[in-house]
Amino acid sequence: MLLEIDNIQVFYGQIAALKGISLYLDKGEILAIIGANGAGKTTLINTISGVLHPREGQIRFAGERIDKLPAWKIARKKILQIPEGRKVFAKQSVLENLELGAYAESDNNLIKDRVAEMYRLFPILGERRTQLAGTLSGGEQQMLAIARGLMAGPELLLFDEPSMGLAPVVVEKVFQTITEINRRGITVLLVEQNARKSLQIAKRAYVLETGKIVMSDTAASLLENEQVKRAYLGG
Repeated sequence: MLLEIDNIQVFYGQIAALKGISLYLDKGEILAIIGANGAGKTTLINTISGVLHPREGQIRFAGERIDKLPAWKIARKKILQIPEGRKVFAKQSVLENLELGAYAESDNNLIKDRVAEMYRLFPILGERRTQLAGTLSGGEQQMLAIARGLMAGPELLLFDEPSMGLAPVVVEKVFQTITEINRRGITVLLVEQNARKSLQIAKRAYVLETGKIVMSDTAASLLENEQVKRAYLGG
């Protein structure tokens, strides 16, 4: 078990955003979290990555408790978040964005090797290496955000709504990329409103409603679940 979350409660002031969430993530799998807007999906991601801290409960990564650590220390443990809305450094070039992703690395040869690997994984970034990130298309910015996260050599990648605002053909590419990243040995936690696409690539999934887990099963089973179909799959 790579990540274990035990009964966490997270508040915004006096408002409970997560109400006793427990889940686990095995090394090497893709785990999907599906739910409507306001269900608490982004809050969960931000709590794992240390942007928020639970008032109650514990989070363990590789057996070590991390729920009280600051975000930068969690990132150093190779837990990286790909944030909603891409959030690239708009006034920096593609290459500079990638190099910033490896800020914790001191081996220049390793950084160069990783940059070369990102250009192999995302050829368009190689073509655009000197272009300012803010001038890229939405899909290209999403690829850059993913590549920037990979530059840190993560063990666990946390994706927050990676398909938001993208054209269908680009959404397809994003999910193919997540699958390829996972094939390379990186564990993935995927928070996404596109429930169908998430369940198609995930091994297991949890359904989140108003800060509580209301269902969990294999992704294949949830795809066939009538309640899930009605609520999240348009059928």
